Amino acid sequence: MSLSQALSTSVSGLRTTQAALSLVAANVANAQTPGYVRKTLQQTAVSAGSTGVGVRVAAINRELDLYVQRQLRIETSGGTYADLRAEFYQRLQRVYGEPGAPNSLEAVFNKLTEALQTLATSPESMSARSIVLSSAQVMAQQLNGMTSDIQALRADAERGLSDVTASANNAMAQIANINRQLATTTAQDASAAALLDQRDAYIAQLSELMDISVVNADNNQVNVFTNSGLQLVGTQAAQLTFNAQGTIMPGSHWDADPTKSTVGTLMLAMPHGGQFDLIANHSIRAGQIAAYIDMRDNVLVQAQAQLDEIAAGLSRSLSDKTVAGTSVSVPPQSGFDVDVGALLSGNTVNLAYTDTATGQQRRVTIVRVDDPSVLPLAATATTDPNDQVIGIDFSAGLAAAVSQLNTQFNGRIQFSSAGTTLRVLDDGAPNLTNIDSLSATHTVASLTAGSAELPFFTDGFNPYSGAITKTGVQSIGFAGRIAVNPALLANPSRLVVYSTSPQTDSADGLRPNFILNQLTQASLSFSPESGIGSTATPYTGPISSFMRQMLSLQGEAASNAESLATGQAVVVTALQERVASTSGVNVDQEMANLLTLQTAYGANARILSTVKEMIETLMRM
Repeated sequence: MSLSQALSTSVSGLRTTQAALSLVAANVANAQTPGYVRKTLQQTAVSAGSTGVGVRVAAINRELDLYVQRQLRIETSGGTYADLRAEFYQRLQRVYGEPGAPNSLEAVFNKLTEALQTLATSPESMSARSIVLSSAQVMAQQLNGMTSDIQALRADAERGLSDVTASANNAMAQIANINRQLATTTAQDASAAALLDQRDAYIAQLSELMDISVVNADNNQVNVFTNSGLQLVGTQAAQLTFNAQGTIMPGSHWDADPTKSTVGTLMLAMPHGGQFDLIANHSIRAGQIAAYIDMRDNVLVQAQAQLDEIAAGLSRSLSDKTVAGTSVSVPPQSGFDVDVGALLSGNTVNLAYTDTATGQQRRVTIVRVDDPSVLPLAATATTDPNDQVIGIDFSAGLAAAVSQLNTQFNGRIQFSSAGTTLRVLDDGAPNLTNIDSLSATHTVASLTAGSAELPFFTDGFNPYSGAITKTGVQSIGFAGRIAVNPALLANPSRLVVYSTSPQTDSADGLRPNFILNQLTQASLSFSPESGIGSTATPYTGPISSFMRQMLSLQGEAASNAESLATGQAVVVTALQERVASTSGVNVDQEMANLLTLQTAYGANARILSTVKEMIETLMRM
């Protein structure tokens, strides 16, 4: 080996060892830096023909298990989704109150029924009447407050979506920017490895917000997609937009039609044009974004629906009165008469008839509607899964409503009216139908209507009848508006006195016992939109049973959410430890490498010094 060749070999060795020493120093300095991946130097021999003449840096490697990293990103999305849902469920449980606590919903309801028991025993007691009204007001205020709290949670989810949208846009922009920088680097460039660390950190941030897949491309670049297949990042980044709404009310809901949606929606604008509604397409299924959407549009909406069902049950169980039809015969036809003069919007006429051709009995629920824009009504307008729902516009009077009914049944059943009486007859001959029963259920609007029913709870100052209008069903958000009838508060004697002509005795127990029975024993059907029961088999039972079922369901959901979050945390922690075991810096290992490199550096330096001495000797000769 010539002196020049020896000199070249030692210099290349020094340079390579110096680069390796720099990596060791960087590893040690960043041993505690989150997201830092241990770097190692890959070297290769430099040859001239068949003779080795030196060594050079082939690449700066990151000690990373790509499979584990990919799994960590997947589980991180699931973990943040589970954590956020568990957090919201915990907050929702605080809205319901601790079981047995004096301010819990169930405890407040029990105090009301206890007060009613005392009143049923002593109807003439002014104190008992006062306690009933006070307890009822507390019940109404409890439902009002819980509604406010649930809508506040939905508003928090709305704001959360706005915040994470900004975070996602920043992460995507940074990933795209680093992609462009990496296009100009080489494998031997130490700065490329540092950029890869930064990009991984932003990808990790993005995976906390949504479920993503990362596909490697040329020149150390990556493409990032949603798991539904929409590209988020390449050399350019897509842009998320969220039109946050200022106020969230019980009636606020998301709709694919932007003219109908009253909460914010999440759009993805592609770099080269085109927009996608990520909520409409169910494009995000995990991460914080998915959790916020699920809580805002599903879980909390259902929680509000449950409260609204309780409020509606409290009101309708006390104010709804069903009047059976009177049998009538007009040979060869027969049927029933029923007075519908007291019907309010949302009240019903219930008809049962037998199809003589099949022998099958059919039930029809005729719903009074005063806003024709909502017609036709959906089958879910009632909780009965086996009835035919017919919405009839009563705004033009009973005669016009009768005309609509005759058109609907095309002569198989015949309707007529006289004053406020609705007459329903079969077809006579050829006897295609037989009318089995007819009744009308209306909302009692007076405290002294002559019966036990009364408008105890009202919608503000208005009676609650379940009206259906273009703004929605009256039940939506009713828990936030329910109140004790102001007229009843002004005259507590009406808890007992149900008639002024003749005057009800002040010790009459009919109405107090009716109220107690309706709130504790009367069986009601509840809407499947509450998440309790189903469309085919709606939940039926007393209000107290529905309330216990609701609290049990919510408690179980909160427990399941907590268990899922705990399980995901274990998985994520295990994967983080696996990543750390391969990618983390072991200072003892780095110190051992440092000693080896110092020895190599010293050897190369010694060769260089020897060559120098030999050249100087030659020069002196």
